[in-house]
Amino acid sequence: MSTSRHSEQELPRWRRAVLKVGSSLLAANGGGLSTRHALGLAEFIASSHRAGREVVLVSSGAVAAGRALVRAQPEAAHGLAARQALAAIGQTTVVALWQRFFDRPVAQVLLTHDDLRNRRRYLNARATLRELLSLGALPVVNENDTVAVDELKLGDNDNLAAIVAALVDADLLLIATDIDGLYSANPRSDPAAQAIDDVAAVTPQVLAMAGGAGSSVGTGGMLTKLEAATKAATAGIGTVLFNGTDAQAMRLLAADRLRGTRFRAGETRLHARKYWLRHAPLAGGRIRVDAGAARALQSGGASLLPGGIVGVSGEFARGDMVEIETMLNEQASSIARGISQYAAGEVRRIAGRKSAEIEGLLGYSYGETVVHRDDLVATAGANP
Repeated sequence: MSTSRHSEQELPRWRRAVLKVGSSLLAANGGGLSTRHALGLAEFIASSHRAGREVVLVSSGAVAAGRALVRAQPEAAHGLAARQALAAIGQTTVVALWQRFFDRPVAQVLLTHDDLRNRRRYLNARATLRELLSLGALPVVNENDTVAVDELKLGDNDNLAAIVAALVDADLLLIATDIDGLYSANPRSDPAAQAIDDVAAVTPQVLAMAGGAGSSVGTGGMLTKLEAATKAATAGIGTVLFNGTDAQAMRLLAADRLRGTRFRAGETRLHARKYWLRHAPLAGGRIRVDAGAARALQSGGASLLPGGIVGVSGEFARGDMVEIETMLNEQASSIARGISQYAAGEVRRIAGRKSAEIEGLLGYSYGETVVHRDDLVATAGANP
């Protein structure tokens, strides 16, 4: 029976979620990985799939798994290069652990924070994750610890999960941990600690409640979870923190009930996304479209296809923010801005052509849209 001090509440509505699972839930007592708590989490993922929902899993545990596989060499547990090697050895074990629970394919996706800062690699990562979801696969994301020196020092998959949630336009970030949620103090050392069920915003007072790491296996504590909730909130995504070792909490989660802590998003996801698109710096390039494309973009819900493009000015790279304009009263007028899936030279070659012709014209394709509707915001007559 659960001994949680948190009250039961309704889980926020969601269709696509990122689920972060820490090392403390996967580590076996004797070293390596255990299915003890992974099974309950896998059952939640499976029930979500049956309900038509999509899940991206951010899973730790590679270093712990690798350490168990080279147990005969204890010196391999120390030093940054050794930890990177252990991550490389253990990553396949992490993927195999999750694959055993599912009939659908499990896909390994290794990222660094640099992959998500660089606009071209950001688009590539997002396109890959979206395609995996459309194929019905379960993406299992982890930091690319074998090359990401700074990220491995931080060991911070909580913040990575928040970044991935924004990357895939998730509705919800779920963080599974080995405690019931946020408390006013460390519940392991302070019996008077009060359970916090709902957090409207992560203030300095809330941050002061964060303790250190609670496990010798995991390297993230409550502080990184609060940081992740803050990042998600900025992107218009709510976060829930729950106990992945509590069978009852897992059953409730599958029934859209939460026994844990809910962190609310400050803005709607759409508002946060559109605000960022409207204020992100421009690359200096412009794409000119015909009247039909302009109407479609301004009415909302349409992507920019190559057939509606009549000209390109300036230079920009794939992933750059560009201005989209049309001719009004014989003058160029800005109507939208968005992230271009193609570089300026590529757009010039495919302008006015059908999407099906892109690969034949370029020899490759990044998709049928030049600017996807999720990466586009109308600006004509819009308030800043």
